[in-house]
Amino acid sequence: MTAAAALAAPMAPPAGGLAAARLRRLGRVDYEPTWRAMQRFTEQRGEDTADEIWLLEHPPVFTLGLAGRPEHLLRDIGVPVVRVDRGGQVTYHGPGQLVAYLLLDLRRRRLGVRELVRRLEQALIDLLAGHGLAAERREGAPGVYVGDAKIAALGLRVKNGCCYHGLSLNVRMDLAPFAAINPCGYAGLAVTQLADHVPNCDVDAVSEELLRTLEVNLR
Repeated sequence: MTAAAALAAPMAPPAGGLAAARLRRLGRVDYEPTWRAMQRFTEQRGEDTADEIWLLEHPPVFTLGLAGRPEHLLRDIGVPVVRVDRGGQVTYHGPGQLVAYLLLDLRRRRLGVRELVRRLEQALIDLLAGHGLAAERREGAPGVYVGDAKIAALGLRVKNGCCYHGLSLNVRMDLAPFAAINPCGYAGLAVTQLADHVPNCDVDAVSEELLRTLEVNLR
């Protein structure tokens, strides 16, 4: 499904704990048109526009953040590279990775960026704890880690008090493309995925779990 078609589909009703955020399940959509749609939504929203959460997967793509340094792209493996307007360095998105884009009015929620990052990390930590995994955050390196390996990444953009972009959680994917980059700008950083620890997991089920932990942590 194209991003345009997915965004034209009916939205799920608001979830209570997400403070009237509307949910879009977009399936697998190309990165750049989805990013441009987030930009348009944020530019056009008004004071009463409902927040939205978009759950999706992307075809293979490397994204390089605002301060991203090209030297963190170690070699060309035929995966497209898109320079984007989120924070952070370089990361990889691909099938089997759950992506949640959070289009939130932070002023209305009385949330600062640091507090939002903390809450998003906690939602991921809570989700993984439900599978018996002891995950943790690291000071100065946003994201969530299991042991020495990164399992989830965060990157946000704030404009006029509203944020977009969001988080990605490796569920059941081909991790090989991460070897072609310094993930999040860290040379030699190991990456892992939920399927390495919970063999029977799948993206659809994990997306429902993420919604539940976001509901708790975004109250």
